[in-house]
Amino acid sequence: MNATAWFVIVVAAVVVAIVGYGMARRARGSIEVSLPKDGFEPGETIHGRVDVHAKQPIEGERLVVTVTATEITETLKEGKTTSTSKQVFRGESVLEGARAYRAGTREVREFDLTLPEPKPTQVPASAVGHVGFDKLKSMARPRVRLQWRLEARLVAKGIDLVTVRPLTVNLETL
Repeated sequence: MNATAWFVIVVAAVVVAIVGYGMARRARGSIEVSLPKDGFEPGETIHGRVDVHAKQPIEGERLVVTVTATEITETLKEGKTTSTSKQVFRGESVLEGARAYRAGTREVREFDLTLPEPKPTQVPASAVGHVGFDKLKSMARPRVRLQWRLEARLVAKGIDLVTVRPLTVNLETL
């Protein structure tokens, strides 16, 4: 067999594995998050609920909701853009410990998670210094953005049930 044939076989195997995993996860059940809104303010508490539907028996280890903020930095250097990321916030709420879910179980759990307050930035005191600082900051800094997401996960033996939702948090800097 030539290299092209092997490449096609490997790609097909990966696709079949991914599709099979997704089908197995959906066959076990589902998990959904309900929020009253999609946009939040610094320091605000997110009130929400998690709906768990077990289609098959599941040995759950824990039901957890997590909010994360990932700082993504894009830098342009010599015509190439490089991207790095690091997690700058993680808030977690364990809604339930280990337990068995019978087939056909439908349950709702409520949660509260509080977002962080932004840290103040050091800015020069004068108006002229402030304008100069902003100009320098925009020229010297790479593009930085925060990506917020909320994840609900039923950690279980075998395949976890999980859902992820993007969030909007009105922060200029963290």
